[in-house]
Amino acid sequence: MKIIPYKDQYDTGLLQPVPRAPYRREIGIEGALPFTGADIWTAYELSWLDPKGKPRVAMATFTVPVDSPNLVESKSFKLYLNSFSQTLVPSTEALRDILRKDLGSACGTPIGVEMLLPGDFPDEQIEELDGDLIDEIDAEIRDYRPNPGHLVVGRTSIEETLVSNLLKTNCPLTGQPDWASIQLRYKGPRIDREGLLKYLVSFRQHGGFHEHCTESIFMDLMHRCRPEMLTVYARYMRRGGLDINPFRTNCGEKLPRNVRTARQ
Repeated sequence: MKIIPYKDQYDTGLLQPVPRAPYRREIGIEGALPFTGADIWTAYELSWLDPKGKPRVAMATFTVPVDSPNLVESKSFKLYLNSFSQTLVPSTEALRDILRKDLGSACGTPIGVEMLLPGDFPDEQIEELDGDLIDEIDAEIRDYRPNPGHLVVGRTSIEETLVSNLLKTNCPLTGQPDWASIQLRYKGPRIDREGLLKYLVSFRQHGGFHEHCTESIFMDLMHRCRPEMLTVYARYMRRGGLDINPFRTNCGEKLPRNVRTARQ
């Protein structure tokens, strides 16, 4: 068994920025973004030493705006957070300032950082995404590569919220599976639910970062279904003590609360 060394002393150099622009060009996004929103990260494995050497723990939420030039590769994010484990930090506020500065520098724009201390852990609750669940539709599926051709609409217009727990993509660097629930809120021609389910499942063998996959879904829905308003919200299961939850909207919706689903 190969033992991989992990740094346990603070090292901002562990963070690996990933430019958003090249991928966005591949899906037809140039210039002004067709959506607003953010990537909402939750860190469950965050620990450091106080000035007396006593370990402290917390959960943290990081909010990265969609217009940031870069996202951060998730494994590098994990390694960076773990590098605090044997690092003396004067206070929780000081740690928050360090996280905000380092991650803002990596992303290329200011980001939001919120800390949840153990005294507030009991307030954390499990909530599922609201909307009509489409997963029990009796559909035959044989297509596991992204296929927007499954997306079709009817002639009637509707405003509805649809949810699926069957989204799976793969890390483009390691090939590890990334499991997610996804919520689609739209106003416009009625989207055929069976076709939508087949489309979402077609990402099952696709390699892409969480943020990129969510934006691909948003753009495919816009191009194929032509909704007047659209919001796409994906909540990915945690891996390495981190979950990533991209939120994209073209109708000015506020960022959702960072609730945790049962699988997270």
